[in-house]
Amino acid sequence: MIQNTPTSKPGPDKQFIVLIGLMGSGKTSIGRRISDATGLAFIDTDEEVVKAAGCPIPEIFARFGEEEFRSGERRVIQRILEGAPAVIATGGGSFMDSGTRNAVAKQGVTIWLRAGLDTLVERTQRKNTRPLLRGGDPREILAQLMEERYPIYGKADIIVEVGAEHADQTARRAMSMLDAFRKTGPIL
Repeated sequence: MIQNTPTSKPGPDKQFIVLIGLMGSGKTSIGRRISDATGLAFIDTDEEVVKAAGCPIPEIFARFGEEEFRSGERRVIQRILEGAPAVIATGGGSFMDSGTRNAVAKQGVTIWLRAGLDTLVERTQRKNTRPLLRGGDPREILAQLMEERYPIYGKADIIVEVGAEHADQTARRAMSMLDAFRKTGPIL
């Protein structure tokens, strides 16, 4: 599904490719593949936040709370958007911030990797480094996050369904949709 909105016209000013979605949707693995295909640098905002804070994300959450984490994440994304064009894999909550969403819309094409609940549960069980899943049943937490975030994620320029297929296939579909989006933007 490709969406054109007034704030998301393709063109030379849209140099960043920004992947959004819930944890486990494949933003990092798909992002790396898109980076390889486009020749753009790959940047994972979670990794950049860890570098900036000097400690892992679970520790940031434990010591400073989610609000401070989101504040740091917002600053990191803004810094990235001031640099060279890149493929950016964002944290699952970053697109929920209206300031971040607006900054990304001005400079990037957003791709939402939309995954179903079963896919997310299966994939997030592979890592225990997800602070938001530590407070209860992961399935229930993910379902709640889907309910809260999917309407906002729906503002993305491109929506790519994610499932059991290999990441290479998903990346190829995403690239095809990105190419189509760049060709079908509004004429000014």
